[in-house]
Amino acid sequence: MKRIQINPYQTGLLFKNGAYRRMLKEGVHWLWSGDVTIYDMTKQFIPPIELNILLQDEALANTLHVVEVRDRDIVLVYENRLLKQVLTSGRYAFWKGIVEYKFVFADVGGIAIPDEIERTVLQHKLLAPYVRTATVESYEKAVMLVDGKFETVLNSGIWFWWKNSIVINIHKADMRLQQVEINGQEILTKDKAALRINGQAQYKVVDIEKAVLQNKEYEKQLYVTFQLALREYIGGFSFDELLEKKDNIAPYILKAVSEKAVALGIEVTGFGIRDIILPGDVKEIVNQVLIAEKRAQANIIMRREETANTRSLLNTAKLMEDNAMLWKLKEMEYVEKIAEKISNISVNSNGDLIGQLKQIFAPQK
Repeated sequence: MKRIQINPYQTGLLFKNGAYRRMLKEGVHWLWSGDVTIYDMTKQFIPPIELNILLQDEALANTLHVVEVRDRDIVLVYENRLLKQVLTSGRYAFWKGIVEYKFVFADVGGIAIPDEIERTVLQHKLLAPYVRTATVESYEKAVMLVDGKFETVLNSGIWFWWKNSIVINIHKADMRLQQVEINGQEILTKDKAALRINGQAQYKVVDIEKAVLQNKEYEKQLYVTFQLALREYIGGFSFDELLEKKDNIAPYILKAVSEKAVALGIEVTGFGIRDIILPGDVKEIVNQVLIAEKRAQANIIMRREETANTRSLLNTAKLMEDNAMLWKLKEMEYVEKIAEKISNISVNSNGDLIGQLKQIFAPQK
């Protein structure tokens, strides 16, 4: 006879000649024959034989949680409210009573994750093999394609889906105000003058479905649209006409491109010409013309000043001719100006010096 001790939180299974006989609970058991396998009831139960055979014992079946997982399912096993393992397809058994178990079934055949599974759980390392994620920044939007078909538009946030054979593609678009440089555009005017133009534009994506789904590389298409609009406008004017209408270039381009950008899902908010670079020979000619114009303007101004001075002298002469006192005052003014530049005066005279000065400065009656 054998003595078998079953401790608290343990269970024994009695087998005779390889066949299951009964379950042994806590306590001391005396057996004439047979083998006993003792199990820790705080651990998962791993059956030594086919589980269906053991479940025929009603007493044993009542002490077990039996979990059956289909091929397209997984089961999240919580022990005392903590996620401990993830079960894939198969049949599993757990002892009742000691550990508080919770089993959450999830169908991973699709991509949608039920709301009852919290985000913190989805980021758990045990679920990493079963979950895929995508991050959309606060300044972005994204279109989601499932097996190549448009599904939805994703706003900013972290998104989770089950990982399986279903193909998910995420295409993002920056929704902030952006800038495009239109540099080094070699364009001929109507009279065959070659110009190089540098410009810049501001735009933003307003319809992500049009931009991403209905257009390929919408940024490049927008760039080409600006190129063509510039060539169309500049090619329609001669060089001289273009210089006269250079202020109309930006408004025309902005209007022309804005209308076409709607089909790209884009709003163009601004455009400006930064540089208009002329060829070397044309630049030299333009500079010569500018210098000649400035010289002509300077000559005109000088002639006007000379005419004004002459007119002033003529008016002064007429006044002095009619007024002897004014004549003398003018003489004294000139004598004063001369005296300011003379430091010493030497006077030599054989006659009456006082009389001569009086004759010069005193008015004649």
